[in-house]
Amino acid sequence: MLAQEVIRHKRDGQKLTDEEIEFFVKGATDWSVSESQIAAFTMAVFLRGMDLDETVALTRAMTRSGEMLDWSDKGLDGPVVDKHSSGGVGDSVSLVLAPLLAACGGYVPMIAGRGLGHTGGTFDKIESIPGYAAMPSSERLYAVTREAGCAIIGQTGDLAPADKRFYAIRDVSGTVESMPLIASSILSKKLSSGLQALVMDLKCGNGAFMTDLDEARTLARTMTAVAKGAGVRAEALLTDMNQVLGDCVGNALEVAAAVSYLKGERRNPRLHELTMALCGKALILTGLAADDNDARAKLERALDSGEALERFAKMVAGLGGPADFTDKPSEYLPAAAIVRPVFAERTGFVTAMDTRKIGETMIVLGGQRKNFDQRPDYAVGFTDFIKVGEEIPADRPIAVVHAESEDAFAEAEQRLRSAVSIGDERPAAGLLVYETVTA
Repeated sequence: MLAQEVIRHKRDGQKLTDEEIEFFVKGATDWSVSESQIAAFTMAVFLRGMDLDETVALTRAMTRSGEMLDWSDKGLDGPVVDKHSSGGVGDSVSLVLAPLLAACGGYVPMIAGRGLGHTGGTFDKIESIPGYAAMPSSERLYAVTREAGCAIIGQTGDLAPADKRFYAIRDVSGTVESMPLIASSILSKKLSSGLQALVMDLKCGNGAFMTDLDEARTLARTMTAVAKGAGVRAEALLTDMNQVLGDCVGNALEVAAAVSYLKGERRNPRLHELTMALCGKALILTGLAADDNDARAKLERALDSGEALERFAKMVAGLGGPADFTDKPSEYLPAAAIVRPVFAERTGFVTAMDTRKIGETMIVLGGQRKNFDQRPDYAVGFTDFIKVGEEIPADRPIAVVHAESEDAFAEAEQRLRSAVSIGDERPAAGLLVYETVTA
């Protein structure tokens, strides 16, 4: 069998066999298949698609391409659970969800991804913490998860290594927005980490990879079906990404916001609503809560008692970060040279956002990658972001820009103004969570 034949079959719209998919994934793992061939394959899948059988086969092949974590002999006294997002702008949910679930009795070995396209990645965010070992050994991952209850890490070379190559190449080859590739990428990483339950945040809107609710629903049905077939309980929330989710966008900035959230200093309402919804589903799926009211009460106790913050601090210290990081995050996180507000050209109400353009502006600032091996600037981004429906008087900025140069600031300023629409009337409030999808 030849890699180019597999590519040609999919290019011509044929259904690939399990053997063809297994062969190609094995070649991606042992590097007998080149980056150009993987790029061609992902483009063929992007253009031609895959049915459920092909997607399941691709997911299973990627899952089996490396080590699979086994928690059965690790002395855990609770379920192993995780969450994944299909990608958003200003979405720092994972940073607070993991310690929150840990504080409620779950264990969360979260394998996070780098930023893809215009969306931020949790892996890039945690790497902004100095000393944090985002690519630990399996032994250290086991130990930190057991002690802290959670460990947010990057995808090591031992876990779903085929997906690691696919993931990076998709980011720079224009093939991110493919449902089979998204589903297989997410689930191969999650299934390799030995989960019992998984909650998914599948976003739709102008800042998501899927702009259409029906597309998001189709992906959700596919992913929950694949997860169920692998013996993992799963649910997916379809959520809005027609505006920046939280108060800020940017790697270190979102880490700082997460610490502030866990301390109770500032909890953005939309970020809090989505975090509680996803955590609640996870607690019910795993039997850690009886219903929505029970889950909410447990989560609020975990926040109010400081237990969730303590879990985050233990995770950071256990993975090599500063022991007092949550006490004074600003002393450790990088800061941009220029921090300056951007004001709208008129007063009124925010009626809409081009959220994708806002995410793409992070590439202009250097906070997202332009190419495969670029290291992002962790300090740059936006804070104090305005929301759709909020009034903008003359003294209220759209956001505060964090940039490293005047040129970068100027371009970000122009793009930001053009990405936010302002009108005379307040728009109707939209839903954040559209619906829940189960297998």
